[in-house]
Amino acid sequence: MAATNGSIFAAMLQEFDGAARILNLEPGIWKILTHAKRQIIVSCPVQMDNGEIEVFTGYRVQYNITLGPAKGGIRYHPGVTLDEVTALAAWMTWKCAVAHIPFGGGKGGVICDPTKMSKREIEALTRRYIAEIVDAIGPEKDVPAPDVNTNEQIMAWVMDTYSMHVGHTTTSVVTGKPIELGGSLGRREATGRGVMIVTREAVKHLGFSLKGATVAVQGFGNVGSVSAQLLAEQGAKIVAVTDWKGGVFNKNGLDITKLAAQVQQTKTVDGFPGGESLPAADLFSLDVDILIPAALENQITVENAPAIKAKVVIEGANGPTTPDAHRHLHERGVFVVPDILANSSGVTTSYFEWVQDRYGYFWSEKEVNERLEAKMCEAFNAVLQTSLKYKVDMRTAAYIVAISRVATVTRMRGMYA
Repeated sequence: MAATNGSIFAAMLQEFDGAARILNLEPGIWKILTHAKRQIIVSCPVQMDNGEIEVFTGYRVQYNITLGPAKGGIRYHPGVTLDEVTALAAWMTWKCAVAHIPFGGGKGGVICDPTKMSKREIEALTRRYIAEIVDAIGPEKDVPAPDVNTNEQIMAWVMDTYSMHVGHTTTSVVTGKPIELGGSLGRREATGRGVMIVTREAVKHLGFSLKGATVAVQGFGNVGSVSAQLLAEQGAKIVAVTDWKGGVFNKNGLDITKLAAQVQQTKTVDGFPGGESLPAADLFSLDVDILIPAALENQITVENAPAIKAKVVIEGANGPTTPDAHRHLHERGVFVVPDILANSSGVTTSYFEWVQDRYGYFWSEKEVNERLEAKMCEAFNAVLQTSLKYKVDMRTAAYIVAISRVATVTRMRGMYA
C-alpha cells in the first residue's frame, strides 16, 4: 500500500518498513508485526434524548500483545475509521516498546460527534460500547484510556460498566480515571510533561538552550496546553498557538496562564486579547526554533513542510507528519522527535496508574513525575544513541528500538500452534 492512498495504516507501514530493513528482520517476524492480532467492530444502539434510537459503530483493535496487555485510548469522533484505529493501535505497540513498559498496543473509537450529544447520551453510548467489547478488555487483556473527545468522566463510566459485568470493582481495567476512582496523580499533565522533557533533551543535544527559545504550538487541548505551560516555565517563549477555530501570535511571548483561562471559558484560543490573530494555516511557516504539532494526524504534509523554518519538531500528536513530509524535513536537517517517543509519557504514566491500581498503593505526584522523568530520559537516550549508531533520523531510530524489543520477545516466546 502506498501512503498516498490516504491510509493512515499504510503510512505506519512505511515507517515500519524502513526500520525493519535496517534490522534485517526475518520475513516471518515481519509478517507477524505488520498484522493486527484482533479487530473488533460493534454496533452500539442508544436511545437518544428525543426518544429515537441511533446505532453507532465502535471499534477496538488489539494490534500486538507480545509484551503484555493491549494499551490504548478510546476516541469519539465523526471521522473514526477502522484503518485509523488500526494504525493508532500499531503506533501504541511501538510507543509502549520505546517507553520500555510491559504493554502491547490497542486502540478504540466510536463514530459519533460528542459535541452534538448530551451528557446522558454520551454516558449511554459509553456503557453500551463497553458492554459490547467487555469480553475483550480487562486488566490483563486490554486496558483502555482517554483519547480525542474522551475524558476522566468517560473513563469512570468505562470502569463502572466493566465492574458491573464482572461483579466486583476493578479499577485497573482503565487508566486516565479521576483520582478518587484510582487515577494517578500527574496523569493529566503527563503527556505534556513528557513533551517538555524530550524538547529539553533535544535542544540540549543540538547545543542550544530552552531559555529564550521560540515555540509554536498547534492544538491547545490537554497535550498542547500543558506542553506550552511547562515550556514557558523552563524559560521558552511561546509565540503562537492555534486550535480548531483560529490562532494567536505574539512575538514577545503569550501569557499561557491567561490563554488557558480564556480557553476554559470560550473553548478556543481564537480572539485572545494578548496577541494578534493568526490563521491556523500560517502556524507552520513561522520563524521559530521549536514547532509542536499537538492536534490530529497528517497535519504536516509535503504541501506545507517546505515552509517550516523550525530547527526542531516535537510530535505531541499521534502521526502528525506524513512519511513524505518527514523525509523532506530530515533532508533539510530538521530534528524531528517522533510521536512514539515524544508523547509516550502519557502511556508511561498510564502504566504507573495501572501498577498503583493493581497494588492498591498510590504514589505522590512528586514520585510520579520523578519516575516519568527517568523513563523519558532513558527512552530519549536509547533512541538518540540508536540514531547515532545507525546514522538514521530519530523516527527510524525509535522504530528500530521498538521493533527490536517486540521482535526479540516474539522469537523468545516462539510460535504457538
